[in-house]
Amino acid sequence: MRMARAPRLGLGDVYNPSMLPTLRPGDRLLLWYGARVRPGDVIVLRHPLQHDLLVVKRAVERRDGGWWVQGDNPSVTNDSREFGVVPDELVRARAVLRLRSRPRGGPGGRHRLVLLARWAWSSVRPLGSRSWRSRRLRAR
Repeated sequence: MRMARAPRLGLGDVYNPSMLPTLRPGDRLLLWYGARVRPGDVIVLRHPLQHDLLVVKRAVERRDGGWWVQGDNPSVTNDSREFGVVPDELVRARAVLRLRSRPRGGPGGRHRLVLLARWAWSSVRPLGSRSWRSRRLRAR
C-alpha cells in the first residue's frame, strides 16, 4: 500500500511593495512547498539573478522554459519584465493564505475595537488562482 505524501507547509514574510495591493509589507504567507502552480497563483521563487534571494510574484502564464511572473504593483518591475522567464526549478512554493499583520498602536477605546474588527475581517484571505479577483495581468 502506498501512502499519500502530506503537503509540506511553511510560513513566509512579505518585505517589499511589489505585490500591492494584494500583499503588503508585514503580511505573512502560508506556503505549500511542491504544490502545482497554475496561472494566477501567488508563488515564492528564487530570484533568477540572485539565487540567495526569495521573491513573491504572481504566475501569469506558462512559457517555454518556465513561468512568466509579475508583481501586482505595476510600478515595481523586478519581475519577468526585467529577468525573463523563471525556470520551474526556481519555483519553491505556492502561497495559499495571506495573514495580514495586526495594526499597532493608535487610539484606544471604541475606535480601537472598530480597527481590530476590520483587521480581523480582512486578516486571512485565500490566494489561489480562483480567488484572483484583481485585473488579469497580460505578459508581454
